[in-house]
Amino acid sequence: MAEPLRDLYSAAFIREFSEEVRRVHPAFSAQSFREEVMNDDWNEMKLKERIRHISLSLGRHLPSDYQEALNILYLLEKDCTGFRYLFFPDFVEVHGLNKENWPLSLEALERFTASSSSEFAVRAFILLEPALMISKMKEWALHENEHVRRLASEGCRPRLPWGQSLPMFKADPQPVLELLELLKNDPSLYVRKSVANNLNDIAKDHPKTVIQIAKRWHESGDPNTNWIIRRGCRSLVRQADPEVLAMFGYSDVLNDTTIVSAAFIKNEPDSILIGETSELHFGFQVQAEVKLRIEYGIDFVKAKQKTSRKLFLLADRIFAAGERVDRVRIHNWKDLTTRRHFEGFHKVTLLVNGVEVAETHVTLKQTPPLPDHTLS
Repeated sequence: MAEPLRDLYSAAFIREFSEEVRRVHPAFSAQSFREEVMNDDWNEMKLKERIRHISLSLGRHLPSDYQEALNILYLLEKDCTGFRYLFFPDFVEVHGLNKENWPLSLEALERFTASSSSEFAVRAFILLEPALMISKMKEWALHENEHVRRLASEGCRPRLPWGQSLPMFKADPQPVLELLELLKNDPSLYVRKSVANNLNDIAKDHPKTVIQIAKRWHESGDPNTNWIIRRGCRSLVRQADPEVLAMFGYSDVLNDTTIVSAAFIKNEPDSILIGETSELHFGFQVQAEVKLRIEYGIDFVKAKQKTSRKLFLLADRIFAAGERVDRVRIHNWKDLTTRRHFEGFHKVTLLVNGVEVAETHVTLKQTPPLPDHTLS
């Protein structure tokens, strides 16, 4: 099992970092810093809590002058790279939000994003001054460094995982979309992934807006732009939006029932225990060369016996004329951190380009308790 991310901040790491700070700033009390960081609450802190705790402790042990404190961190930045050093930009968020410090803070976020990432820290500044920050991020979108260009997109994602929500951009994504126009054919895959994820975020609240933009961008024929569009519309593809499917060349299975024939899906066995696996047998025939997205959906029974569908991708490709598909997929019914299983009748559906073409079911039962062998 993988170690929790919070364990990246081990006692050894804190010790090594404190010695690095003292190396460039001899007045730094490394032992006092370590004792404050590794306090009685440390073991209970989660990842983001540890990052913030290090930032706060660092602020109490570096010079009180903000510029002087940043200069010390600048001496360390070339050797302090990677995910573990997210507390560098977090330090800026914690100690540099006062308006008089903004020029220093934005410069620091620009610098630190190349060695870790400022995508989380910059959001506090956006929440205070969204228009000003969008203007600044448009400058970053033209930066020569791909890490800074990525920050321009990633920092303003309305639904960035782990990041503070940006409700103003959920309600009105237009400022973000103006920024993304500057990055729509960026040569860096690192940047393009962020732009696509940003579009995907926006599509969850404004699908029609994203479809219009995707169509307009698609007309350019630029391969980098088309890559962004395809990835940025992935949620809309999963929802089988007809306009999006047509744009990407998927066949219209809904209005042409001759495209797929002899479709079936069967679950074996049809009754299993939570934690076991089952075999999903599925297949179909295509009549002509077509582009299809094949998925199976399970209507999971929830705690109050309501259901919620989850889709699982089987194939997404061009099928040859006359091709016959007959496959088996193993499905694991064990509980996950993101999904708990409940007893009941679970509908299982085969979908082709979002259209249900066959269905089956499985009855899920609770694992019986182990026998009690306690002697009386």
